[in-house]
Amino acid sequence: MPTDDLGFELQRQGPATRVVSLVPSLTEAIAVTNRAALVGATDWCTQPADLDVTRVRGTKNPDVKAIAALQPDVVIANQEENRELDVRRLRESGIDVWVTRIETVPEAFSSMRRMFTEALGWDPPAWLDRAETVWEAPAEGAGRLAVAVWRDPWMVVGRDTFTGDRLERMGYTNAFGESSERYPKVEIGELDQPGVLVLLPDEPYVFTQDDGPEAFENAETRLVNGRLLTWYGPSLLERHL
Repeated sequence: MPTDDLGFELQRQGPATRVVSLVPSLTEAIAVTNRAALVGATDWCTQPADLDVTRVRGTKNPDVKAIAALQPDVVIANQEENRELDVRRLRESGIDVWVTRIETVPEAFSSMRRMFTEALGWDPPAWLDRAETVWEAPAEGAGRLAVAVWRDPWMVVGRDTFTGDRLERMGYTNAFGESSERYPKVEIGELDQPGVLVLLPDEPYVFTQDDGPEAFENAETRLVNGRLLTWYGPSLLERHL
């Protein structure tokens, strides 16, 4: 039996024709590959923009009864995005759950390839091969930056994260990459430093022109599309901010 990224066996066999995704980036990956098979997704699954499937609440509070009613062949989850409690409840109700674990760009490619071939029983999509090619060439010297993910308190991307690895492969140095935490809390003074570019994405905290940049006096700030920082899937076809 195939096992997911955490070593749990998948009980079903054969191509999946009914899939529920609890991970926004993987929802996009599945929809772009085989939209007809995707029957459920979270409220946070915003891509593709015209996605029309049953919504099963959020990534942290999925509606187990609603998911069960969809009779999925498999539910796709992620170790960081989703709670172990919800995964356990789904499995206890007899639903197969495939959990991904992705902390680097190479892991994104290998995990998605296994998801498509082993969990879903599909051929790997052509876009996945193209995305891998995009990330083959090394990059360096793009500068020093920090990525804010929350405000009040301020939190940033630290060590061992997919976002940090993605930025490093784009040539950037993460100012908090040596932190002991993956998403450390920081004081604004630690973040507002000369020579540091502070990225203010639109997720998970929705930074805007009026909410974020005004807090900085020394660091350069830039509002960015969070999908190009935190999502794996078709967003990996693009290698820029």
